[in-house]
Amino acid sequence: MPGAFPVQTCPYDHKMVKGFRFGVGVTRATSRAKLEQGARRAEELGFDVLHVPDHLGGPAPFPVMTAVAMATSTLRVGTFVINSAFYRPALLARDVAALHDLSAGRFELGLGTGYVKEEFDAAGIPFPSAGERVDHLRATAEYMGEHLPDVPILIAGNGDRVLRIAARSADIIGFTGGDRAASPQEDPLADRIAFVQAAAGDRFGELELNLAITAMPVDDSGQPDLTIPRISLPGLSDEELLRHPGVLAGSTEEIAERIRGYRDTYGISYIIVQMRHAEAFGKVIALLT
Repeated sequence: MPGAFPVQTCPYDHKMVKGFRFGVGVTRATSRAKLEQGARRAEELGFDVLHVPDHLGGPAPFPVMTAVAMATSTLRVGTFVINSAFYRPALLARDVAALHDLSAGRFELGLGTGYVKEEFDAAGIPFPSAGERVDHLRATAEYMGEHLPDVPILIAGNGDRVLRIAARSADIIGFTGGDRAASPQEDPLADRIAFVQAAAGDRFGELELNLAITAMPVDDSGQPDLTIPRISLPGLSDEELLRHPGVLAGSTEEIAERIRGYRDTYGISYIIVQMRHAEAFGKVIALLT
């Protein structure tokens, strides 16, 4: 089966199995009509959350999420992820609180450190060091937890410091799948989850574990377009990319089985794909629900 799991896995407690949730990301919002149509279609396909990223040159997260919330009835909205370094916590909290209220509690706040220096330059904001950005992420997460405890927080990352903050402050933890492909000798995803489990202690069972998919087939070929993972993981061969947790290959049935494996093996129950994958992944959702 494509993407078979390595022998070594994380010490996941199978008594903590959670129900699946599925998210879909929007990177373009060219018109209100198209945005609303896409959101309603995602809702019909069984997606639970629609995500908007936070990049200059992309859609503005809060207006887009507000429009989606107004056009749907069950679909949640969220950021994947807010560039925390762009915002002062109190000002971000004002927007978060407003959208939480306007969406009748259907908002989830995804937080990241921010990493694209060119965007800071374009915004006229000094580019903090990596350590400063992680410190600001921690302060933002703590502020939100104190002032808006009803808003679920997702923190996504791969490094020790970010995952340690996530283990202590987040409700949902987003994993990248690691910076290398799994092999019979090592499993980077299992390593990161085990790290979070140790850092979270007793609260680990309360956490929802998430994985973002960067490539999957959109036709009957079973072959994904590897353009995005080639950019984000330039050191891996195509063969290695196909073994990466964030890349799905094979038939609809094989992909559904792999998603089940993510939950059974790692405890990952929340999967995010991109809007271009929505129709194809909708068939997978139908097999999992």
